[in-house]
Amino acid sequence: MLMNALTILVSSFLLFLVQPIIAKQIVPWFGGSAAVWTTCLMFFQVVLLAGYTYSDAVQRIRPRLQSGLHIALLLVSLLALPILASEQWKPTGHEDPTLRIVGLLTMTIGLPYLMLATTGPLVQSWFARSQPDASKAQRAYRLFALSNFGSLMGLLAYPFVIEPWVSTKIQAMMWSGVYVAFVLLAGFLAWRASQAHPSNGDAPGASAPEPHDDDHQPPGAQDYGVWFALAAIATMMLLSVSSHITQNIASIPFLWVVPLSLYLLTFVIAFEGRRGRGWYLRDSMMLPAMVLAAFMAWGLVTDDGILDIDYAIPLYLAGLFLGCLFCHGELAQAKPRARFLTRFYLMIALGGAMGGVFVSMVAPRVFTLYWELPLSLGLLAAAGVWVGLQHGVGPLKTVFVGGSLLSLAVTIHYATSYESNSNQDSIYASRNFYGTLRVSERFYSGGQEPVRRLIHGVILHGLQDMNPGRRQQPTTYYGPTSGVGMTLAEKGALSPKGLRVGVIGLGVGTLAAYGRRGDHYRMYEINQEVINLAKTEFTYLTDSPAEISFALGDARLVLEREASNQFDVLVIDAFSSDSIPIHLVTREAMAIYRKHLKPDGVIAFHVTNRYLDLAPVVEGLAKDAGMTALLVSDDPTDERFRQVSYSDWVLVTQDQRLMASPKIQARQYAIDSIPGLKVWTDDFNNLFKVLK
Repeated sequence: MLMNALTILVSSFLLFLVQPIIAKQIVPWFGGSAAVWTTCLMFFQVVLLAGYTYSDAVQRIRPRLQSGLHIALLLVSLLALPILASEQWKPTGHEDPTLRIVGLLTMTIGLPYLMLATTGPLVQSWFARSQPDASKAQRAYRLFALSNFGSLMGLLAYPFVIEPWVSTKIQAMMWSGVYVAFVLLAGFLAWRASQAHPSNGDAPGASAPEPHDDDHQPPGAQDYGVWFALAAIATMMLLSVSSHITQNIASIPFLWVVPLSLYLLTFVIAFEGRRGRGWYLRDSMMLPAMVLAAFMAWGLVTDDGILDIDYAIPLYLAGLFLGCLFCHGELAQAKPRARFLTRFYLMIALGGAMGGVFVSMVAPRVFTLYWELPLSLGLLAAAGVWVGLQHGVGPLKTVFVGGSLLSLAVTIHYATSYESNSNQDSIYASRNFYGTLRVSERFYSGGQEPVRRLIHGVILHGLQDMNPGRRQQPTTYYGPTSGVGMTLAEKGALSPKGLRVGVIGLGVGTLAAYGRRGDHYRMYEINQEVINLAKTEFTYLTDSPAEISFALGDARLVLEREASNQFDVLVIDAFSSDSIPIHLVTREAMAIYRKHLKPDGVIAFHVTNRYLDLAPVVEGLAKDAGMTALLVSDDPTDERFRQVSYSDWVLVTQDQRLMASPKIQARQYAIDSIPGLKVWTDDFNNLFKVLK
């Protein structure tokens, strides 16, 4: 069993390690959106389904032919190495990101990932086939727990062990090298499986029977339905909770790692254990899952839908853990005899893939809110009712069914309040690949006109006081005493004929308030919906006397294709959430910015961030480029600018006059260095190093 365990451990480790390796290569090309990660997850789930389908189908052919086919596919998969994404897949800004990501992943990692996905079911099947009786064959399911443990190790190793020390290209090369070793291990097991049954192994279907198991009935339609439903609910829970806590509770870097780790851990708990029983105990674990499902639904609407982070994150993580443990524990309880294990895993993969497709592709196109979360909670409670009716005994049956029904009723009650609560103060809401956008209005004491806000998830992307007398006042991070505000004023005074200003990250178009007749502002924005809202729901753009143009797509890719714009000021404003587009703050990006900058121009980086200390990163880039970096912090107290927030800007320039400005020097602060921080490049960067 040792060789089987080693092969499964290596394959599952590679299976999950490749996901962040390839995602880090392509996420920057598509704007760093959380939807890129969920789309990647959806792709990996679908390919996992294809791998499990292959594993089940190949059992129906002769063992020697089966082994030969598998070895041939393993060898062909080596042609995809090394796993480096081709730049021909970079988007232009006008295509569907989802389809382009799927195409890129298919060509880059499709076949190697497929072969990794087939390993678990096939090796377990080969192991079960080699056992002398059915009871010992059931030990194959422990290898499934080991597989998920290997996946968990691969997931956690990346951000904490691999990424801080190894460049992206070397990561891909190292992974490819280990994959070659995996091919040798899997090829050896396939060859050994073909030799295990020389007397009857060549007969079609000979792999199906097991000794002393002739009286066991094959799974029926209800079994398939249960396996599918439980797997789908767990995956829906994983993806919907991940989206909810990272976009609607707190944009904390690496927070997405925790839900996926908990999801994998529940598989280990459910399928590990002696005699194939696992560690899931229905009597003590089912009801808490139902209770937490109800509390999670309550959390969607309490405190106007903004539950305190200290309670919200533990609640949703604990609820996800117990909900997935319930689903996976019940899967383990319902597993068939080992002779049917490939069909069992196929239905799990099918359910997981369909749950992933629903959350990643269907929901964003059907719902304007995150309805997939309340829907998954309702399905979880409904599954609890079914399990209680089917497996409850005596008083426990009443407890299980009653508790699950109560959870379902509470979930439905709060789900009906979810939409009205989410739309409170909203005058517009939409959702697309890049997340949810909401425009809200609130009247403050004594105000005759509202303050209008644009909110993306939990991140404020800009606001405007709609009072005609204050409508053109810059707000939030762009006040007159902010780093960017003073820069535009100082440069404008020296350029009476007009400034050329580039802005990466449109928001509501606040910086257009500084525009004068003769100025030209070019706005770079990846989300067409943001451009539409800035034009129709806010007036900064339409009121500005400056000439304004727009460039749709990832700013760096657009700038690469454009001739030099000769900007006086280039504003980089894309770092206020956890979805940091790292490709905008690397040595290569800096070279592109300088190409578009006048010799005395200024690159203004907006680095206000609760969780990340980006000022030292920008300072390192400035020194590397032979320029000077100034950290300008602004904490306005003037009542006239009550809608202006604290801000940190790093100004990178060679303009001595700007650096000598008394106004800027008055708000300049030293940048605290981070020991061991290297200059970020496209090939090597690490958010973990700059966590506050």
